[in-house]
Amino acid sequence: MRNWERALSVLEALCERRKAAGHGWTLDTELLPPHQQQVNVLENQGLVELACREDRAELSALEGRPVRWAARVTPYGHDTLTYGQSRPRADSTPAETDPDRQLVELIPSQMAALRVFVGLAGGLRVPPAEGLAEQVRAASCDHGIKRWRLYLTPEQMESVAYGLWLHRMTGSAAEANRFVREYGVVHSPARASNNPSVSGGAVRGGAGGSRRG
Repeated sequence: MRNWERALSVLEALCERRKAAGHGWTLDTELLPPHQQQVNVLENQGLVELACREDRAELSALEGRPVRWAARVTPYGHDTLTYGQSRPRADSTPAETDPDRQLVELIPSQMAALRVFVGLAGGLRVPPAEGLAEQVRAASCDHGIKRWRLYLTPEQMESVAYGLWLHRMTGSAAEANRFVREYGVVHSPARASNNPSVSGGAVRGGAGGSRRG
């Protein structure tokens, strides 16, 4: 188990015991020593609060026995657990093994432009392709080559081309040019119909595969 997974498991255990206890604390008898040691680490990160002498005295009175150690999750720990339970996983997903999807590797500036594009979905007349926002959120970064990895359908790739075309029209052509060069997909407004869709305005060229550089 990785460190962050271990930390989340301890936070989860503390939250479960907090709900079961009326006072909101997890006591010394409710966690194994290794977990108590992990709690001490999380306290240094601001994710957990350890009971002070006054708190322990009150807990001892409630429990009818000496309480020498108690801990509870801080608001930062609660939010860390909430985020950790919902965060995209970098592990293999069905999208990676779907033959209809292609691995696309984007440089940071392309990914930044794509995030703006999917973030504007509600205000665009030609919105991002279905599922593209989810792929952006689930994307993982290969820090060795500084590339964001996404697994996209042809429609989603054409939608990316449209987003990068918008980025090109408002300042920088480098991101769209790189996408054309590496994947052969470019948005062409001249091919769009009177009731435009991204797929109707995208052209696939002969370029294919991912070239880094």
